[in-house]
This record gives sequence, C-alpha cells and structure tokens, in this order.
Amino acid sequence: MRPSGRKPNELRSIVLEPGASKYAEGSCLARFGDTHVLCTASVETSVPGWMKNSGKGWITAEYGMLPRSTGTRTAREASRGKQSGRTQEIQRLIGRSLRAVTDMAGFGELQIRIDCDVLQADGGTRTAAITGSYVALQQAFDHLIGLSVIAKSPVTTQVAAVSCGIFSGSALLDLDYQEDSAAEADANFVLTTDERLVEVQATAEEHPFSQAQFDEMLGLAREGVAELFALQRAALEGSQ
Repeated sequence: MRPSGRKPNELRSIVLEPGASKYAEGSCLARFGDTHVLCTASVETSVPGWMKNSGKGWITAEYGMLPRSTGTRTAREASRGKQSGRTQEIQRLIGRSLRAVTDMAGFGELQIRIDCDVLQADGGTRTAAITGSYVALQQAFDHLIGLSVIAKSPVTTQVAAVSCGIFSGSALLDLDYQEDSAAEADANFVLTTDERLVEVQATAEEHPFSQAQFDEMLGLAREGVAELFALQRAALEGSQ
C-alpha cells in the first residue's frame, strides 16, 4: 500500500484551472494533489539578440518556489543573489519541453515568457509546471489569434509530464513528497500525445534499477499523461 493510499497507477487529484491570472496573456493554476504551481505566459515583442532577423520566435521559462511553499521557510533566491542549480535546471527543462512541441517560425519574432511559481510543494513541482505551462502557452497563442497577430496556433501537439518511482520494490505513478523522499529510484517523464519522449530524468537513489523496472515506470507514465492530456484539453475548451 502506498503511503498516499493510492493504487500504483493512480494519479493524485489533478486540477488545471485556466485563466488564473487576470493580466497574463495565458495562465493556469496546476494542482497536483497538494502541489500547486501558478503558470503564466507573457507575450513580449522582442526576441533575444541572437535571434533578431531570424523570422522565428522564442519560448523561455523561469521557475521559483515561494518562501513558504514548503514546511519551513526558504529564503528567496533574489535575496541570496543567485539562482540555485536546481532552479536553473528546472526552468530550462520547462522551456525545452514547450519549444519541442512548437513551430518556432509560426509566431514571428515574438517571445513567450513562461513563469512558474510554486505556491505549495508536495513533490512533482516540475511535472506540474510543465503540464500547466502547456495550457498557459496555448492560451497565449489563442490571445494572439484573437488579435489577428497569427492565423493559427504554432503548437504542434500536446506535452505533459509526470513522475514515477520505485517504492518498496514497486513502480508507482505520480509520487508525492512522502513517497519521493523514500523512493529507491525516481524518474520524470515528459511526453507528447503520440507517446514520443521529450525528456527523461531518472535516478537510482539506493540501488540501480533494471531495464524491466524502467519499462514499468515508462508504461505508468504513458498511462498518467494520457489522463493529463484529457485534462489539458478540457481546461482549454472550458476557457474559450
């Protein structure tokens, strides 16, 4: 039995709330159980200098955790004067995941800046951020379509992410913090609707895991993201 009481292939209660920010061109509050991440998409009219006159746009992401998103207060990274390596790794992952499913020549020389702020953390903040950011990004492109800036969305397919792990010898889907902190192995899978892999991050925490165990985690991840894709579609349809 999992500490959470869920079945091995059962996601936490997932809520994707579009339009959670009044001012952003796109936004989504992603709730994965007790992990809550606010994802916003802002449209900027300039691209990085190295992309000027390329005819292509850019998508970048920033990620951060609020001081009391965890059990004890964590100092703001701005007050420390630099971002942690973990923060930089996660925001780069979010940006790569969204760029992988977007035609960068399909929205001109505009930049979409994704901001992911963790309001409350209970494991899986990066996977919640990617899943919610897809909704925010699509809303931002719908906003540009409404302004007749672009004719259609340059997003080519959906992308979502979920965690899996080996806990007490069994493969589990969508780990919360209690499970993740005691897992023998954990992995994050970023997938598209046609089951192609964007990125896999997998680590043995205690003992090396086998190919069979990896395949079992991948199978669970595919089941999980299929549910997330349906929730993304429902969120976007409900926001129109």
